Amino acid sequence: MTVAHTPSRRDLTPRDPTTHLFAIGQVVRLRGGYGVFTSRFGDIYQITGTLPPSGNSLQYRIRNEREQHERVATEDSLEAVRATEPGEGAALMDRTFGR
Repeated sequence: MTVAHTPSRRDLTPRDPTTHLFAIGQVVRLRGGYGVFTSRFGDIYQITGTLPPSGNSLQYRIRNEREQHERVATEDSLEAVRATEPGEGAALMDRTFGR
């Protein structure tokens, strides 16, 4: 027996490809490898700016507090860091970026 996926309303509403998914200040994590740059999978970054698309993918400036520089990452290489309890997201930002 197979279970069919029933599309939700969100699945059916197309997203504007020119609208950034992540906001400046949002905490994100890199997915998988990062090409020629050395980065540990799962490092936590903060969005510091939005950039125009490169090909079909929107770009962001991101920064990790342990690094002296910013990186450029495409939207498809990032995932949001989700807080599991109220206030935990702010605490994570404080621990990560020393605010």
